[in-house]
Amino acid sequence: MPDSTAPQGAPSAPPTPPVPLTALLAREDLGLRLVAGVPESGGAEGVRIQWVHTSEMADPYPYLLGGELLLTAGVLLKDPEMYAARVVEAGGAAIGFGVAPVYDTVPDALVAACERRGLPLLEVPPQTPFTAIARAVWGLMAQARLREVRRVSEAQQGLANAAARPDPVPAVLQQLASRLGGWAVLLAPDGSALHVAGRAPSREAREALGRLARVVSPEPDDDEPADDTAAPPSRAAGAQAEPGAPAGTTRRPPSSATDTVGEAHLAAYALGGGQGLVLGVAAEGREPGGHTIAGVAVVLLSLLTAPHQGADASGRTAALVRLLLGGTPAEVVRDLGPGPWTVVHGTRPGQPDRIAASALGAALGSTLVDTDGETVRILLSGDRRIEPQPGWTLGVSAPATAAELGTADAAAARALRRAEATRVPLARQRDAGLGELVAPDEAAVHARTLLAPVADSPALAETLRVWLSLHGSWDRTAVALGVHRNTVRQRIARCAALLGVDLDDADVRMELWFALRYV
Repeated sequence: MPDSTAPQGAPSAPPTPPVPLTALLAREDLGLRLVAGVPESGGAEGVRIQWVHTSEMADPYPYLLGGELLLTAGVLLKDPEMYAARVVEAGGAAIGFGVAPVYDTVPDALVAACERRGLPLLEVPPQTPFTAIARAVWGLMAQARLREVRRVSEAQQGLANAAARPDPVPAVLQQLASRLGGWAVLLAPDGSALHVAGRAPSREAREALGRLARVVSPEPDDDEPADDTAAPPSRAAGAQAEPGAPAGTTRRPPSSATDTVGEAHLAAYALGGGQGLVLGVAAEGREPGGHTIAGVAVVLLSLLTAPHQGADASGRTAALVRLLLGGTPAEVVRDLGPGPWTVVHGTRPGQPDRIAASALGAALGSTLVDTDGETVRILLSGDRRIEPQPGWTLGVSAPATAAELGTADAAAARALRRAEATRVPLARQRDAGLGELVAPDEAAVHARTLLAPVADSPALAETLRVWLSLHGSWDRTAVALGVHRNTVRQRIARCAALLGVDLDDADVRMELWFALRYV
């Protein structure tokens, strides 16, 4: 057949999910029987039907798009060998051969031809109309589409809930990895992994994912990988000069790229916000709706990692320039926002990175955020009520003028220490007591030395803490700890013996209480 009969262009697949051949064979009402051509790779389970087409042409090739279950009664079947070859060449998924009214059985020559080519050949019994097969395929497609919509909907809800958690970025990645049954990684512009979740794929797959990240990343990367989690390759696959474009211009990188390594389906997505971050995903195979689910995660991660513009960015930049050129904080702080000012210090389990710090700042309504890897410091303009944030321990200063910001910063630090000592999520600045005027490092050394005899027994130390906080009440302490009052008495007596102190002495109680705040 001349090439002029070949279909022009590669048609896109239909929007509905394909139907596995096994699902069609499982329909007992159709009575279909697989007589030849089970593919060596994946068997019948790997055959997918995208649509149904009926044709009695001697050569069906010009009328096929690929992925069809081709139904025929063999009216013009003259050369079974050529017929099977042309169906395979056109990309047909399978042949359904009706044994009536032209043939009583499927021709042996067609069976042999399909067997040689791995083309599934189905026997269609006389009582099964071709329209019944088509209707069954459309019904199975509708069911698959419904499952896909339900899967995407449930994933959207799960990702949204994850984005509202105290650690939204790791939570969203964990949810995404769980929904896709694979691995998710947030990559920095240099290719290093900021957060990972799920079961890591092979090293080959991670390296391929690094190459995909380089394709979609708008930022130039170093040639050497930051670690072996996702090694960035050469920049050759990144932005390139547009053909015919003026010198010095480059092509805008794609927003996503995909690849396959073995059984792993890989995808990389550039996040918005101008941070140069990339979401990488490795899943076992490609399930319907997976790309849509990943797209939802991309939107959420872009919002969570983007710098939130609470105040005018140009005004903040101008204030910073004046400060670097010799201006005083009191002179430049007016450009950052209206006073008064509140300073917030925050900590959480683990080390807060810049993304977690920005997320806390966004939750409190400020972009003026700094972190040293242990404590996050946030500067808030205006008189506002600071509420506890899930997963964080916060210390909040009283409203202050620009000239008092240094004092407010120290007050927020003391409030944070008090919150940690008393195990509350938020503490506010109060009039400084004697305990808050002690240097924290010196107080901690003294506290460890004083409480060393009970340090190896968390139960004794906790009982002493609760008993002192409840002013020596045996019954209230027993209720708070969920133990018998006699147990409380025994533990406090043991503490007194180990520490060698008289717990009836108010000075002793006060010193122990202060010491417990620093351990």
